[in-house]
Amino acid sequence: MYKSFILPLAKADIREAALWYNEKQKGLGKRFITEVREKVHFIKQNPKASNVRYNGVRTTVLNVFPFMIHYTIDKNNKTIIVSAVFHTSRNPVVWKER
Repeated sequence: MYKSFILPLAKADIREAALWYNEKQKGLGKRFITEVREKVHFIKQNPKASNVRYNGVRTTVLNVFPFMIHYTIDKNNKTIIVSAVFHTSRNPVVWKER
């Protein structure tokens, strides 16, 4: 199994989304964070299960929430590097700027 490293900007993405969901319904932010953790765990076990979307960056969609996890694979260190967690309706240009 690979290790995972979530970059600070991706952590901010997760925190921002969780706060927004908690404003809509108490506890929903926690469910969002749980789903992100579960998906990252899946990626650690199956790093190549998702297709490359751009510049070597792979993406996978959460099951319930409309967000995509953007990550790269460091084969030498057996590490998954999560660079962003974006809502699927966001402009793809924003993804590429990270």
